[in-house]
Amino acid sequence: MLPTPPASPTLDGFCSPEDRLGQVLAGKIHLTGILGIGAYGVVYTAVDIQTNVPYAVKALNKRGLEPRQQKFQQREIHLHVKASAHPNVVSVVKILEAYDCTYVVMEYCPEGDLFTNITERGMFIGNDALIRMAFLQILDAVEFCHSNSIFHRDLKPENILVTDQGMTCKLADFGLATSDHVTSDFGCGSTFYMSPECQTPTPKPYACYETAPNDVWSLGVILVNLTCGRNPWKRASFEDSTFRAYMRDPRFLRTILPLSPELDSILRRVFELDPSKRITLPELRYLIQHCPRFTSSKSAMASPLPSPTTSPVGFAGVGASQACYGAPEVPSMAPLPPPYASQAVEAPYQIQSASNGSTGSDSSVFSSSSSVSSDSSSSSFTHVNPTPQKVPVQAGHSIYVPPPTPNAWFTPFFQAASLVKRRHACFQPPRFHAPLSACG
Repeated sequence: MLPTPPASPTLDGFCSPEDRLGQVLAGKIHLTGILGIGAYGVVYTAVDIQTNVPYAVKALNKRGLEPRQQKFQQREIHLHVKASAHPNVVSVVKILEAYDCTYVVMEYCPEGDLFTNITERGMFIGNDALIRMAFLQILDAVEFCHSNSIFHRDLKPENILVTDQGMTCKLADFGLATSDHVTSDFGCGSTFYMSPECQTPTPKPYACYETAPNDVWSLGVILVNLTCGRNPWKRASFEDSTFRAYMRDPRFLRTILPLSPELDSILRRVFELDPSKRITLPELRYLIQHCPRFTSSKSAMASPLPSPTTSPVGFAGVGASQACYGAPEVPSMAPLPPPYASQAVEAPYQIQSASNGSTGSDSSVFSSSSSVSSDSSSSSFTHVNPTPQKVPVQAGHSIYVPPPTPNAWFTPFFQAASLVKRRHACFQPPRFHAPLSACG
């Protein structure tokens, strides 16, 4: 069992993120821009100069790392490769090793993360069909991970990418993921999405909690984000007045958020204080599939969301869930009004970013306080939105990355992921048919 991620490495000997722009990895992957910067590395936009296929490349620094920090990097790559056999997980295409850096080449999702699509584009709020489709895809990805002993521990909209105009959601960033079913990593994750048992301020010796129910709790907060565009509380702790009010009266959320009675009932099972009594993922899927409406608004939108043409079905864990991927017959709704005012408790909170290095303005939807472990986590990245520009290939600046040896440490992970993809090929619609590339 690996403990909480170690402190960030020192910057001695590191090149700046901009220094790698224009480099060509292995003679084909051209780094063109910066997507985000985190404690352990940088995420770049890239393009294959031979095929013009765009990619995202996570550059994980090797210099200055202690053996324990290196193990965390390898664990992140291992678990992400293993999870990427699922169509709703961002695929790892290949891994390139250089003397100072490990480059993880991943599929690129240009429409950004779920957080941006909720808060800035207003894509989901008020559209029950799209909410249902998106949430069930996220749930399916998490259940696939759990079935393979992968527990994410940092589920939040910033770590979910969106493609196909909101029709497809993909789980990303496994920097805090673990294969431990039980852990003593208290405070691991982002504050808004942590379960109460994860936030024990002074845990007793040998205290621990289960990782799977903690992920389920995070899914419940994401469901509130999708339906209401708000967080239900700042943190699930008795120090938070809104959470205390909910614990006194489980029906309290309906007084501050426009939840339908059906969704309110589902959330009460998700936000169960006792992890052993918390709803399971199969139960949650069934209830979401059969929830007639998510909010109490009865206004109608001008145009409903069209149904998707394909849907990932047929793999273990989904069963008969394919019906949920079509746009069901539900009333379309207008964007929701602000939640009702409430006395003696804090108001519902706008979704707040947990990106490392964000500013903590009270009036902003971003807050640096939302991630307890952002300084020591490889999963917290500051998102960068540079002006579009073409970065020329730097002459003589190509980096040769030798092909991995057959016994490279990550080779078995790719072989296992490829085997799973072949075994579960039935759950991949045509747009997912591209096989996972081999290393090198």
